[in-house]
Amino acid sequence: MERVDCVGALVYDEQHRLLVVRRAHDPGRGLWSIPGGRVESGEDDPTAVAREVAEETGLTVEVGDLVGEVERPGPRGQLYVIRDYAATAVGGTLTAGDDASEARFVTRSEFAALPTTTLLVSTLEQWNALPG
Repeated sequence: MERVDCVGALVYDEQHRLLVVRRAHDPGRGLWSIPGGRVESGEDDPTAVAREVAEETGLTVEVGDLVGEVERPGPRGQLYVIRDYAATAVGGTLTAGDDASEARFVTRSEFAALPTTTLLVSTLEQWNALPG
């Protein structure tokens, strides 16, 4: 099984709403998730997190601690190993871009009503990382 290293960002605003994006491409096209993607060759995780958030949301972030890691099966026998980090927005303008068709901050009730990627809600529950 080919291992694919990926990262994600848990970014909250002042009201503890969570930054989410609607995926514009597979896997998960049309579903909501946190910003993130593949770690490119030569990148460390914090660099990949900052790049992915900027590409998908227009925001600049400072990357903090690792929150958790999950593994998800991918296409063609791939295994996505996803490490999610806390991050704080420090600049930029929120706008969807790159692999995201929409980007926004959501409350817990708004988040619960969204169609999300596989196991996102239960994973964030386990990590005590749901929006306020």
